[in-house]
Amino acid sequence: MAAPPLPRAPVSSSAAAASPGGRALLLLRVGGGGSGRCTGVAAAAAPGWRRPFPAASVAARSVGTTPGEVAVDPKVEAILDSVKWDSKGLAVAIAQNVDTGAILMQGFANKEALATTISTRKATFYSRSRSSLWTKGETSMNFINVHDIFLDCDRDSIIYLGKPDGPTCHTGAETCYYTSVYDALQGSKPNQDRQVVSTLYSLEDTISRRKEEIVTEGSGKPSWTKKLILDNRLLCSKISEEAGELNQTLLENEDESRTISEMGDLLYHAMVLLRVKGVRMEQVLEVLRKRFSQSGIEEKASRNKS
Repeated sequence: MAAPPLPRAPVSSSAAAASPGGRALLLLRVGGGGSGRCTGVAAAAAPGWRRPFPAASVAARSVGTTPGEVAVDPKVEAILDSVKWDSKGLAVAIAQNVDTGAILMQGFANKEALATTISTRKATFYSRSRSSLWTKGETSMNFINVHDIFLDCDRDSIIYLGKPDGPTCHTGAETCYYTSVYDALQGSKPNQDRQVVSTLYSLEDTISRRKEEIVTEGSGKPSWTKKLILDNRLLCSKISEEAGELNQTLLENEDESRTISEMGDLLYHAMVLLRVKGVRMEQVLEVLRKRFSQSGIEEKASRNKS
């Protein structure tokens, strides 16, 4: 059963009417030093993966209200106050890809930046050089769409877990982290295609390189991966074989190590097929993530309609 959404504070009808699509206009203070300067931000629709955050601010400032004052949901205010901001009112904010786990970038956030991110679901930071807020993608349109936000146990650093619309780094790389210290010690130059990735994505990268080698170097004496890429029938037969062996570990009550080994074999061969089809593992995980919020029966029914 899906968890019920967190309660939201009531939205004034005047504020709702003034915003696009009838959504509430959220007023958030931006910048430091108590400037009181406000900007209107339309509330973003929830992505349907996590239950929605309460709005950080829910009503336009009424006539006679002190400039800079905003109506903030008490629960959001409590979260903002629980963060251990440093002497400059900042905390480290890290953006992480919700599907791959890759670290996209690191910046700093203050109260207003975190409140804006909670409200708009766009990763927002505080620029120390410009002394102002900035939303990743406001110039490039490569926004990071936030699905969840995590605070560490000491409450002094923040993770924006989200899906990027495009490359995150200003260099055009998918992430800002592509320089390996150990590669540099061996004399290798930074490679923008190199990412801080998990075992799964390291395997995907290796399979991709094997396919590229077939094009650039010819088949020659192919590795097992290259053989699979070059022979669809061999690849399909191996996937069927490995799936059957994985099934046998259950049917014959084989030990855990055998199950782990067979699953590894099946996953590897399936990932070769994805590479042949030009499909990235990230796309598969994105589909799985989108199914989290609905039952298997509902998902299957929607698939049949499409």
